[in-house]
Amino acid sequence: MNLIEVDDIDWEKYREESLPKRKIKEKAHYAEQVKSYFEGTLIKRGSNIPFDSSGVHIGLRPSEVSVWAGINGHGKSLLLGQVVLGLMEQDQKCLICSFEMRPEITLARMARQATGKEIPSTTDLELFYSWKRDNLFLLDHHGMIDTDSMFAVMRYAHQELGVKHIVIDSLMKCVKGEDSYNEQKDFVNALCSIAQDTEMHIHLVHHMRKGNDESHIGGKFDLKGSGSISDQVDNVFIVWRNKKEDKNPIDPDGLLICAKQRNGEWEGKIKLWFDKASQQYTVEHGRTRLYMDGRVSAQMRGPYINQESDNVW
Repeated sequence: MNLIEVDDIDWEKYREESLPKRKIKEKAHYAEQVKSYFEGTLIKRGSNIPFDSSGVHIGLRPSEVSVWAGINGHGKSLLLGQVVLGLMEQDQKCLICSFEMRPEITLARMARQATGKEIPSTTDLELFYSWKRDNLFLLDHHGMIDTDSMFAVMRYAHQELGVKHIVIDSLMKCVKGEDSYNEQKDFVNALCSIAQDTEMHIHLVHHMRKGNDESHIGGKFDLKGSGSISDQVDNVFIVWRNKKEDKNPIDPDGLLICAKQRNGEWEGKIKLWFDKASQQYTVEHGRTRLYMDGRVSAQMRGPYINQESDNVW
């Protein structure tokens, strides 16, 4: 895996906002794109997530911003790490900017998910590092980061590395204060502009307000801070962990909730089960999946949900 050292790059080169690529064009210019939309290539939504591999319900399209929200401790960063593995599997280049976790911890958790093992062997780890090489980059920076530097990192990743997906974990490490509503609005607005100009997909991790107890399943209006966050972004995904003490054994361990999908046609919930050893979320209790090429046949890479699955509602 590749570490980006903040001090080793002349970020000033990338601080200036790139020229907008959006132009005024006559409607006929978009004839092929509209045709593709109705033929299903664009409406099929770009990249898939591991919990909906057919792309029937959820897709991660270019030029979009997604918020991944959840109560503290409900596993949103962990789940998003697994989503990144799924993107790498589709040959998408990704950059993880985790300001709350050191790169080696992030990679250790992803190695468990990729190998399906609690303690991967040396051989497992070597395979993990060689698998989809140069498809995963990590920003080596811990703590707060100023917004200009964050934007420069994103432009650098796009221009120099060819990155298609960027994870920013989290909003509160880029904007000081939960009540800095105007700063939050401006930051998210800038993310949307950069996504449009670069055609990258930006994944922003954010926190939710905690209700009376953790069994409460919140919605897009329960995001902390400015209400404009959910208004501006394209997608809002909520990760909820089932921490009920009286949980029925057949109940899922959590939910992935699609609370907003501007360019999609589905909103709803996907049931998830959590495998503690591999740190994987799965859509079927008791089964995990392997991501790395050559480790398992295509028929055994499931389970996956489909349009008729009982895992969604």
